[in-house]
Amino acid sequence: MPIIFVSALGEVGNETKGFELGAIDYITKPLSPPVIKARIKSHLTFQQLNQELQKKNQDLARATKLKDEFLANMSHELRTPLNAILGMTEGLQEQVFGEINNSQTKALQTIERSGSHLLELINDILDLAKIESGRIELELTLTAVAPLCQSSLGFIKQQALKKRIQLETKLPPNLPDLLVDKRRIRQVLLNLLNNAVKFTPEGGCITLEAGHDQCPESGSTDYSFLNCLRIAVTDTGIGIAPENIKKLFQPFVQIDSALNRQYAGTGLGLSLVKRIVELHNGQVGLTSEEGVGSCFTINLPCMACPLPSPELEAQPKHSIKLSQPKQEASPLILLAEDNEANINTVSSYLKAKGYRLIVANNGSEAIALAQAKNPDLILMDIQMPGMDGFEAMQHIRHTPNLVDVPIIALTALAMTGDSDRCLAAGANNYLSKPIKLKQLVTTIQQLLLK
Repeated sequence: MPIIFVSALGEVGNETKGFELGAIDYITKPLSPPVIKARIKSHLTFQQLNQELQKKNQDLARATKLKDEFLANMSHELRTPLNAILGMTEGLQEQVFGEINNSQTKALQTIERSGSHLLELINDILDLAKIESGRIELELTLTAVAPLCQSSLGFIKQQALKKRIQLETKLPPNLPDLLVDKRRIRQVLLNLLNNAVKFTPEGGCITLEAGHDQCPESGSTDYSFLNCLRIAVTDTGIGIAPENIKKLFQPFVQIDSALNRQYAGTGLGLSLVKRIVELHNGQVGLTSEEGVGSCFTINLPCMACPLPSPELEAQPKHSIKLSQPKQEASPLILLAEDNEANINTVSSYLKAKGYRLIVANNGSEAIALAQAKNPDLILMDIQMPGMDGFEAMQHIRHTPNLVDVPIIALTALAMTGDSDRCLAAGANNYLSKPIKLKQLVTTIQQLLLK
């Protein structure tokens, strides 16, 4: 409730005391009715505007919460069936369910490619939504540029080989390390490299190069970054018309409907590239000529005193042998999962790998079975009816004989902070659906061998 002091005491000290006590105005006598009326009207208008602003802020907060909940639910509802589709496909290709012929193998590979493309679309939509809502969190670490570029190239080598595309690198020694989110910058490079392979005809060439550059004017006042590192992906592809260049970085936009049919894509990749680079205070550039090719560049700020990147050395490959640990009986795994298709997928695959399985359909059943059967490892789905996986893990960790049992959290939520919540609740590891069954077995082996 607004309070206006009306007083014959006009000294500054009295006015100051009035404001300190909570008054919004102080009027001294003699009074002028028109002035009083105008000031009251002004204060009431201000109060009304302030209330409207508070309501709008509350509405925005509510809308943001609903949007986050929608994204989490959409992620779960889309990833859950994909987990079964891709998991069953992986199991069938490994002949877990019996032998298959060449025609069946090709059909399964088509299903897997289509499922992976759908997963890519889901991930891109969720990533873009998180960036737009300011919910994405960068995990900044000092990252060596040359190994990051080389590992990114490794992901597209097979695609390039199929089209007889030559891959070249220009990575000078002693490139400075970057303070970046390594996973996100790899995502940027993979988007650019995948596009280069997609739009470069057979027998073409793709070049990945990195080097020092002056930072473009960005309005930043952060003087700890004095120069930039420029990473460029150049191809000899179809090129882009000048009038279409700006459209490329808009979400869901592909510049030619004929290209949509010829080159499958989400229309989100370059939009994500731009947003992620800008989150790192960097900039994206493009030069292109139709029929000649394109050059996409990203400029990322370097630290003022860069650390030299280590020279690339051939690193021995480490692999984990997937043989069962020596035990009198094969390991007993408790699977807590409410989706029948996922139960069939995971249980069939793990049984084929020599594990014993027991299944719980919710958190309460998982606790009861864990206490009764003392499993060697628990696979815990997070979103289940009744008691969810978070609560179940907390209960299990408070049971004396289950304190040290390894728990792998399985979730289709895949939102910012989910992994931290899983680990805080008691999980030893966290896998996001759809789960690669080979990766699941590797993770199980790692935890059982500890």
